[in-house]
Amino acid sequence: MIGNPILRGFNADPSICRVGSDYYIATSTFEWYPGVQIHHSTDLVNWTLVARPLNRPDLLDMRGNPDSCGVWAPCLSYADERFWPVYTEVVRFI
Repeated sequence: MIGNPILRGFNADPSICRVGSDYYIATSTFEWYPGVQIHHSTDLVNWTLVARPLNRPDLLDMRGNPDSCGVWAPCLSYADERFWPVYTEVVRFI
């Protein structure tokens, strides 16, 4: 049986992608690093963290952003034998 939540802890804005018999889910961390986390599962019950793709400041620099900014709603897709994460970085100028 699959219980909710499928990922424990703070894993907002889930986007799930199936590749063959494998499942991948991207979640956002909003204003906290790493911005996006990607987990893997073969049964939709047991999940393993496999990537934090925005792992360098040149990929995501949130220094100086005010509260409620950061990465929102990542979308994970798969094409041409590659994963393609798309995300929104919300920035508010005061």
